[in-house]
Amino acid sequence: MRKTIVIGGVECNFKTSAAVPRMYRLKFKRDIFNDLNGIDREIKAQKKRMEEEKQIALEKGLEFDASEYESTLPVQTLTIFENIAFIMHKHGDPLQPQEIDDWLDQFETFDIYEIFPEIIEMWNDENKQMSEPKKEKEE
Repeated sequence: MRKTIVIGGVECNFKTSAAVPRMYRLKFKRDIFNDLNGIDREIKAQKKRMEEEKQIALEKGLEFDASEYESTLPVQTLTIFENIAFIMHKHGDPLQPQEIDDWLDQFETFDIYEIFPEIIEMWNDENKQMSEPKKEKEE
């Protein structure tokens, strides 16, 4: 599956396929399935905490500042996310730099909250397509 995602004003061609887990494992020595699930859990837990804090603030008649929650993900989670995005972009556009630091250097901003939902949607769609059984031909 291919998708163009805008990162910091730069159009990036992302691609998912059965090759991505292998590319990720060879480059980063990690399991992309575990890492994507971990990021998804972290973001969902963060949103839940934010909603709970928001509800408490509303009940007390206080203002709620959601921006406090925008940078509370652990650095390791952000690094893993950047690694996944790098592999999927490199797979979709082989002309991208070989090293992640050089790749990241082309962006002014890199917002996980904007990009992750698109990447996880691509990933889920790709895996759904690969796991759906083929219809048997009726004779």
